[in-house]
Amino acid sequence: MLYQQIAQNKRKTAFLLIIFIIILALVGAGLGYMINNEPLVGIIWAVIGSLIYLFIVLQNPANLVMDLNHAQEIKEQDDPELYHVVQDMALAAQVPMPRVYLINDPSPNAFATGRDPKHSSVAVTKGLREKLNREELEGVLGHELSHVRNYDILVSTIGVVLVAVISFIASFASRYFWWFGPSDSRDDDRESSNAIEMIFKLVAIVFVLILGPLAASLAQMALSRNREYLADAGSVELTRNPQGLISALEKISNSGPMKQADRSSAGMYIENPFKNGHGFSSLFDTHPPTSERIKRLEKM
Repeated sequence: MLYQQIAQNKRKTAFLLIIFIIILALVGAGLGYMINNEPLVGIIWAVIGSLIYLFIVLQNPANLVMDLNHAQEIKEQDDPELYHVVQDMALAAQVPMPRVYLINDPSPNAFATGRDPKHSSVAVTKGLREKLNREELEGVLGHELSHVRNYDILVSTIGVVLVAVISFIASFASRYFWWFGPSDSRDDDRESSNAIEMIFKLVAIVFVLILGPLAASLAQMALSRNREYLADAGSVELTRNPQGLISALEKISNSGPMKQADRSSAGMYIENPFKNGHGFSSLFDTHPPTSERIKRLEKM
């Protein structure tokens, strides 16, 4: 069951990343078609823009994310037990020892970030240290080190970049459409063809301005939820003890929201730090329901 879940979640991740890239290409094509009837030019610019932005973001993502979440780096002498649990889980996951951070917040939570396993960092809140025992702490940090081992820290960064680029394209397209409107065909002898082109152009406008960004956001949320399931299974693989993570998730889900968490980083936490998302809005949740996560863990 454990290894079947891991393999299935990896296949889903690959599928969702392909969907993401297709959405980016379609949005770029729509923009190119809107401006000068050149979809390929729009695709090229969308891909180039994504690569440039990704390169900039990946220079030092860990320090940026830690600053946004008011996390302070700690050393072994500051909290030997926490440091040694991280060390043990890193050894079990066969990844380099990450830098360890503490967030002064009473709500129990944790996340991992970085460019790759060699440049990773793990943060836990003060509430997590105070409310979880060692077995539960191992479950949570096994989850976070699984994110590091599985390169989820890179996958989530790619998702953020793709959504940002798609949103930028939509914003640019809305301004262009507001000022210039859809470009007219210069061939006055083909009125029926022009009408068809106008229909295609209106479809492109609707996709670029509305459907593309919405689809990208849904794909990002699905990607994030899938990686959480994979990290849960990874934690069990590292600790050989699903009960530790089950108990930790129960305590985390029954706590209040965090006070200082950065909203752009919410998807990185082991559970949504703002405790929101019910009904229709749950479509945009970055995390699967805790009850479903626990149910899967119990089957292991």
